[in-house]
Amino acid sequence: MTGGRPGRTPAPAPRGPRRRVALLPTAALVVGALYCVVPTLWILVAATKSRTELFSTSTYVPSLGLGLVRNVRDLSDYQGGIFWRWMLNSFLYAAVGGALASFVSAACGYALAKYAFRGRTVLFHTILAGVLLPQIVLAVPQYLLLSKVGLTDSLIGVLLPQLFNPYGIYLCRIYARAAVPDSLLEAGRIDGAGEGRLFFSVGLRLMGPGLVTVFLLQFIAIWNNFLLPYVMLTSDDKFPLTVGLYSLLRHGAAEASLYSLVITGTLLSVLPVIALFLSLQRFWRIDLVTGALK
Repeated sequence: MTGGRPGRTPAPAPRGPRRRVALLPTAALVVGALYCVVPTLWILVAATKSRTELFSTSTYVPSLGLGLVRNVRDLSDYQGGIFWRWMLNSFLYAAVGGALASFVSAACGYALAKYAFRGRTVLFHTILAGVLLPQIVLAVPQYLLLSKVGLTDSLIGVLLPQLFNPYGIYLCRIYARAAVPDSLLEAGRIDGAGEGRLFFSVGLRLMGPGLVTVFLLQFIAIWNNFLLPYVMLTSDDKFPLTVGLYSLLRHGAAEASLYSLVITGTLLSVLPVIALFLSLQRFWRIDLVTGALK
């Protein structure tokens, strides 16, 4: 006989209905992943094909020639390179709008989290209700309001409705309550710092990781926005990528050769978002203590 305690027999793996039920979430996850990946894979493969190969070859078989290079060249030559103008417009709308919306969200969230005033709860619930309101229903009223003051077909007409982001305010309020200590603000007030200095020097610094998330979400939302610039803008040189590619696709209904340009433009439009996501990913922090220490 050997000393020590006898080992326990491992429990058998679940069988029957329980195991089948456990596989359902995994199967749903796989189906959801395929639903997201398959269209992206199709765009990637189709962008490598020439105008003739797009309709004459198998769907998911890429071209080994220089189809992608030719498509990018033809896209750059289309109407004097207007695609790159659309790309620049989208980046301008998304970058400026995302930065301004993040600042507005930070100020509102900080005020709701750190100041006690009459009607604060009602105001917060009203803003929270804005998260549930689909933005598509606001496009036409926003157009009617801005048209009365002559701001349609302008940069401001596209940016102004994007500055107030209810979901960003909600996130900033949560993050300000957790990452900005009240004791630190009180110490600053005792030292003679004003409320504006406390917000810019203390609040914004400690809310930095949360603001990166708000900026990224707002950047992607503005980058992908279609309806608002579609109803606001009438000049081709002011279109973002979404509206510009839609106009190109509409012209492609009469000229099939433009479909390759639309697919290539769609592929190129995804690259800046991927680059931004990868570059800002290191700033994300799940632990609020890390954000407070920064």
